[in-house]
Amino acid sequence: MKFIGIIPARYASTRFPGKPLAILSGKPIIQHVYENAAKGLDAVWVATDNSRIAQAVTNFGGRFIMTREDHQSGTDRCAEAAKLLSAKHNFDVVINIQGDEPFVRSEQIEALKSCFADAQTEIATLVKVIDSVEVLFNPNRPKVVVGRNQHALLFSRETIPHIRGAAKEQWLNQHEFYSHLGMYAYRKDILQQITQLPPSKLEMAESLEQLRWLENGFGIKVAQTRFESIGIDTPEDLEAARRFLDDQDG
Repeated sequence: MKFIGIIPARYASTRFPGKPLAILSGKPIIQHVYENAAKGLDAVWVATDNSRIAQAVTNFGGRFIMTREDHQSGTDRCAEAAKLLSAKHNFDVVINIQGDEPFVRSEQIEALKSCFADAQTEIATLVKVIDSVEVLFNPNRPKVVVGRNQHALLFSRETIPHIRGAAKEQWLNQHEFYSHLGMYAYRKDILQQITQLPPSKLEMAESLEQLRWLENGFGIKVAQTRFESIGIDTPEDLEAARRFLDDQDG
C-alpha cells in the first residue's frame, strides 16, 4: 500500500494568526511537522490556502498544494488536497498530520499504517493510555472507549466510562482510560465520503468531528502510542514547546 501525508495549514488561526510560520528552534513550525512526517511516508504535501505558508514550504524544499479558504476542518482541507493530488499521484491511504504538531514521531505514523494491514480498516487514529488525573478530567483532551476489536466505540470530552461507586481520584486505579490524539488515516475513497456527510447531532454536541463518522456507520480503528501529543494552539503553547526542546537538549 502507498501512504501519503497531508498537512493542513491555514494562516488565519483565531488564537494564533500565522502559527505555521512561527519559529521554533530556528525553523518554522510547519517545517518541523513536515520533516518529522516525511520520515515514515511515501510522500508529504502541505495543504494550505495562504501564499506565505506556500513560500515557506518551498524555501525548505517541501511540497505544497493550494486549497480553498472556506474549509471548516483539517479533514475537509485534506479531502480537497487528496482529490487534486489523485489526478497525478497514486496512493491508497491519506494520513492527516496536524500542522501545529511539530513533534510528530515516525513511530506514531507507523502505528497508523499498521492498522491497514486489516483490509476492513476504513479510518484509523491514535490513542494513549491516560496516566494522570489532570488529563483524565480535562475536557480539552477527548477520551475514547475502545472495543475488543480495537475499534472506537465512542469519543467524548467527558471522562468515559464513568466508574460507578468510586471516588474520582481512584478512577485511574479502577480502569484503563484512553485519550485521543487527533491524527487520522483514511482510505482515499472513505476520506471523500466522510467529508460529504452533514454535521451530526453528537458531533455538534461535543464539537468532535469523528462522532459524525461513527454516527454514520464508519469504523475507526485505533492504535496505541506511548508518545504524548504536543500541539501548539497559542503563543503560550509555543513558549512551552521551546522549553520542552530546551529540556530535551539539556
